[in-house]
Amino acid sequence: MACVQVGKSVGLIFFRRSAKFKLLKKSRSDSSQSLKEVKKNSVSSRTSTDNGRKHKRDHKMRRNRIKTEILIHDLKVPLAVIEAGVNSLLARAEKYGPLTEKQRKVLTRALRNTKTTQRLVNDVLELGRSAEGIVNLTNIMLSDLIEEALIELFDLIDSEASEIIKRCPDLPTLKKELGKRGLILSIDEKLWRQDLFLDEIKIRQILRNLLSNALKYRKSQVELEAGEKNGCLVFSVKDDGDGIPSTYHKKIFESYFQMDASDNMCTVRGHGLGLAGVMVLVEDMDGKLRLESDEGKGAKFSVSLPLVENKES
Repeated sequence: MACVQVGKSVGLIFFRRSAKFKLLKKSRSDSSQSLKEVKKNSVSSRTSTDNGRKHKRDHKMRRNRIKTEILIHDLKVPLAVIEAGVNSLLARAEKYGPLTEKQRKVLTRALRNTKTTQRLVNDVLELGRSAEGIVNLTNIMLSDLIEEALIELFDLIDSEASEIIKRCPDLPTLKKELGKRGLILSIDEKLWRQDLFLDEIKIRQILRNLLSNALKYRKSQVELEAGEKNGCLVFSVKDDGDGIPSTYHKKIFESYFQMDASDNMCTVRGHGLGLAGVMVLVEDMDGKLRLESDEGKGAKFSVSLPLVENKES
């Protein structure tokens, strides 16, 4: 064995091959093991750091969402004051004086838009509750749920139709009145009067958004079909409009998505409402949402929601 000077360090050189081989082999093994430990510790440390950052980010997002929802919730008070004031002007002529026809039209329109804003506020708050996993199940007849959704919808686009729907005494009469307005209702009489255990607010919100979209893009008619299949409430909304190209079938459910201005159906999804909101609500109720559409062939949105048994009844 000989010693040689290498810079300021001293190295050992073994002349016997067997000894050299053993030393090198041991050294390589130690390096490999050390490298694995370093990688393992590095990955573990990085994972822990990433999880910590994700937790902080989620916590911050949740706090910011709650702050926003508080502000949105506080909008309900001034909106209620505006609604009450306009209603008083419309209904209490003996106190505030008679209105001209033009004044009545302006106030009626203001009242309609106030109610629209109130519904949008409730929609946003309901989506926030849904994100927290809150589901409010109540017993309700399917007829009441669908009628209320239709009344809310038509109150914004055709107040006369809304009043007529309120006065419909039975399903055949309702079908006839809706048919005059291009909305075909297809549902079994037995299911129509069936008492179901559902989250009424969320389902009504889903129905209203799907019907609103369908009525907006239809050419002549919209079909609303409801039924029960494999323990689920299944309903679909179909229009005969220009349809949705297959390339947009996933993006159409994204918030803030806007189709090209060159497309026939230029539409914006904003603030978690519309189809983006429908998707969130359906998913939070463990349901399924399906789109069937192609360019020039209309669009059909189908929703399947598990029916829950009311154990308290």
